[in-house]
Amino acid sequence: MNGRILAATTGRILRQLRHDKRTVALLLVVPGVLLTLVYFMYVDQPTPPGAPRTFDRVALIMLGFFPFIIMFLVTSIAMLRERTTGTLERLLTTPLGKLDLLFGYGIAFGLAGVLQSTVASLVAYQIFGLDTAGSPWLVVLIAGVNAVLAVALGLLCSAFARTEFQAVQFMPVVVAPQLLLCGLFVPRDQMAGWLQAVSDALPLSYAVEALQEVGAHADATGTMWRDVAIVAGAAVVALVLAAATLRRRSG
Repeated sequence: MNGRILAATTGRILRQLRHDKRTVALLLVVPGVLLTLVYFMYVDQPTPPGAPRTFDRVALIMLGFFPFIIMFLVTSIAMLRERTTGTLERLLTTPLGKLDLLFGYGIAFGLAGVLQSTVASLVAYQIFGLDTAGSPWLVVLIAGVNAVLAVALGLLCSAFARTEFQAVQFMPVVVAPQLLLCGLFVPRDQMAGWLQAVSDALPLSYAVEALQEVGAHADATGTMWRDVAIVAGAAVVALVLAAATLRRRSG
């Protein structure tokens, strides 16, 4: 990778993103609306004395899910458009390398994910009174790393799609199993052995565990940092695989 080209690529993608008002609204407005729905779903739920509110437990995990789901969708479609319009083929005739392009996407959309997580966290903490033992900024950090992971997986999956509809079809394949097996609905240590083994292989499980550590502990724990490192490592591996499978054109 070339640092100057990487910076220029990141800047180009950020400028394109800034001028796409629908995508900006999707990133910044939709998570707050969904958090509002979650709040009113659980606001009247009874809570045993000394136990955290159900909203606190669910909303904390949702703050990690929103950038994962939205960034996966936006990135896979954005890269597919680069291919179908011929932009990618023209870019790759310049000194721009595949890693420069894909890591530029990862950085640009990762920054967008951090901004999205910051806005959503402000809504959760300031408006709905989300209560966690750890710092809200740790939540933003974990959500930002999760966004980079989603970008990397979206770029990887886009290499195998020929149309935007096919790109969207990867969501239930990539996102749904991780959502079901991450420990939100059933603790991972209470799953059947083979399900727990699958869960242990999915990076989103570690993002959820890291968020749960923030919810339960006032200071950052070793488990949290280990989980963040695993998610970040999975993102780098996915970006490298995406570069290896990237095609200039669809079809």
